[in-house]
Amino acid sequence: MEQRRFSGKGHWYHETQTNHCPDDVLPLVPEAAHVEDRFLLDLALPVDIVTPCESWLNPARALCHLLFPLQVPVNRLHTLSAYDRLSTALTVAQACGVQRLCNHYAALLAPLPGPDSSRESNQRLAQITQYARQLASSPDIIDGKAQLQLDEVGLTTFDMIVMNQIIGFVGFQARVVAAFQALLGHPVRWLPGHHIPPHATLNEINMSEWEPIFPGVELRYATAAQLESLSRWQTEPLLRDLTPVLCHESALLDLTGEILTSGIQQANLRYGTYTSVSGATELLARSPDRFSAAQFTPLIDEGIPAVEAINLLSWEAFYGWLSRLHIALNKGE
Repeated sequence: MEQRRFSGKGHWYHETQTNHCPDDVLPLVPEAAHVEDRFLLDLALPVDIVTPCESWLNPARALCHLLFPLQVPVNRLHTLSAYDRLSTALTVAQACGVQRLCNHYAALLAPLPGPDSSRESNQRLAQITQYARQLASSPDIIDGKAQLQLDEVGLTTFDMIVMNQIIGFVGFQARVVAAFQALLGHPVRWLPGHHIPPHATLNEINMSEWEPIFPGVELRYATAAQLESLSRWQTEPLLRDLTPVLCHESALLDLTGEILTSGIQQANLRYGTYTSVSGATELLARSPDRFSAAQFTPLIDEGIPAVEAINLLSWEAFYGWLSRLHIALNKGE
């Protein structure tokens, strides 16, 4: 695996396994780094649409700052640098094909010092990037071997929990941005000739055969924050089994749980059986780069209010995040 960034940091195209330079490599957009809303990327949205969504948008915005601080102290247990985190985010954004998101993470990444040029550093970054792309777009191939490869390049339990949260979160962010852009009638992707394969379909979460690959937080060594998170989130069915592992990074778990309990899933319960819903949610899950008003408008035409349509699509995106966590943190074969 060879990590390549075409034409240095002047472009946002970032890839690990490729045989040719793409014909249309877009220039860096420095202003994309400077947004007030790091989750919705300053989309000009109607207040009457955004305000009802604030209960889940606010923890999502907080996660942007928690996952992607511009300076990250590293130590023996936490080795992911700010560069590692943003490089991973850019990989996922590219896998999703949402250009606005690619521009944002590329602009944040560009000024940061990259890893040294040693063979070990190159191999580590290549392995991280390959794993991020696979979990984002082909989660069905993630298994115990993939986790072992991360361990072999020096990632710790804390690193892998943070990285898996980044991959799930940015995939969620990409699909939410795509849904809001579809509401506005904006295209998601402007990359002529750049084909993005559809993402693998995620199955329903089956916890009966799930076994965590990492040990949970030991109660005798747990911090007060970890103990509070354990108590708080083990009662939530979709987080119950994940909680002991995700609780190693309790602040991330808390914000993830706040999105889950915000009421975002209520629209799916009300409108999930509507004819237009299955086609829209399937395309958003498999090809967020292709999601547009052509899928959003039928939801409105069928009588689903715009806010509820956004909530419904965002819930499906969030469920994809949780599903990827279950896959990534499963011991597998």
